[in-house]
Amino acid sequence: MRRAIVLVVVLVVAAAAWGETPAKTRVKRTAKEAAKTGGRTARDGALTFGRSTRDFFKGGAAAARRTWKGNAAQTKATARSGARATRDAARGE
Repeated sequence: MRRAIVLVVVLVVAAAAWGETPAKTRVKRTAKEAAKTGGRTARDGALTFGRSTRDFFKGGAAAARRTWKGNAAQTKATARSGARATRDAARGE
């Protein structure tokens, strides 16, 4: 009986060591959210550049500046919301 209890305890500890622990899950979630944030922000930056270039040739420097500032604000909002999601994932929320 004693050996069976020891064996069960050893198996439970080994399973916990090999399986997903809360820390591993939290790290994976955090990395995933950070990658999403980086990707979305890079996409928004590329779109900002493209739209501003288009408006420069269509409407001049003033139009390009307006487009740049409007899109930059959107990129900033995207980055901030992604930062919140990453921070929440890191905290385990």
